Amino acid sequence: MKHVSAKRNKTSITPSAGNVFADLQLPDAEEKQTKVRLAVTINQIIEGAKVSQRAASEALKVNQPKISALANYRLEGFSVERLMNFLNALGRDVEIVIRKAPGKRTAKIRVTAA
Repeated sequence: MKHVSAKRNKTSITPSAGNVFADLQLPDAEEKQTKVRLAVTINQIIEGAKVSQRAASEALKVNQPKISALANYRLEGFSVERLMNFLNALGRDVEIVIRKAPGKRTAKIRVTAA
């Protein structure tokens, strides 16, 4: 009879810093995070309105493939400013608040949807 030793699976878990792009050490992590948060909000508004990609493309004055890219979070072709303009076109105000970072913490960009 063979003796089977039980090996413990030791997986190291590192807590997130709050930005998966920074955790993965990707360039422009803050911008990527900002774009994703804006895109999530835009996609929620479009889905909530139950409109087609074609109708959304007309409202945002872009072609339908751009709406498809946005819906699939392929955001390379979108600037933060353009995404904020999309929110305005969808009837949403966008506010930017600038304040001093507390203590010695690195300054960051935060996007929250109301």
